[in-house]
Amino acid sequence: MRDGLVMVADTRTNAGLDNISTFRKFHIFEKKGERALMLACAGNLYLTQTVINFLTDGFDNPETGETEYFMSASNMVHAAQIVGRAVRLSRTQANGSAEQAEGVNFDVTLLLGGQIGAPAPRLFMIYSAGNCIECTPDTNYLQIGEHKYGKPILDRAVNFETELYDGLKIGLISMDSTIRSNLSVGLPIDIAVLRRDALSLELSTRIDASDEYFRDLRSRWSKALNEAHLSIPAPPYRDKT
Repeated sequence: MRDGLVMVADTRTNAGLDNISTFRKFHIFEKKGERALMLACAGNLYLTQTVINFLTDGFDNPETGETEYFMSASNMVHAAQIVGRAVRLSRTQANGSAEQAEGVNFDVTLLLGGQIGAPAPRLFMIYSAGNCIECTPDTNYLQIGEHKYGKPILDRAVNFETELYDGLKIGLISMDSTIRSNLSVGLPIDIAVLRRDALSLELSTRIDASDEYFRDLRSRWSKALNEAHLSIPAPPYRDKT
């Protein structure tokens, strides 16, 4: 949004209904006053964790032979390119592994959001091939993972001019709708708010089932939906048979 960025991520991973675990999918890289970067991950857990390790420790660029450091990126485009190279390197290392031989899916997608220096915050979606697209004021949000149940809420309720914490509220409603309809998404939820030009996170916290605001939000949203459909007249079509 014009005022900054909001990012929301769940923590559930699964390898079938009988193998569900909690892992952090949301990672923060921050140097206050200089840069604040947020990375959300979806897809193969081995690959996403390998990518995070590369970005944290640095890795050798196979094209130049030099060591690349994520926190040394000169701008957000450069940062997205580094993440893309880390993804490609991770997939190259996994090539020919036992997991791949057994047909394990090695696809990943990542969201990189943040601000480096004076230019405005930017948000990128990075694909398994290492290429990326950028969020724009016309299409002002991006989603990865299991998101189809929450997408209609964002389409109807949020735009580039939405106030930052209204955006967070709408994002939480969207996430709750996904949680209610998809067993592969679940609490706890990691959230972060980056205000434009602050160059440090204004909010970074985790929401679990005991969070009073989130419980109230879920209850109010369910009640509002029920009241909304009851307020709409019944379809007239039964009189035309």
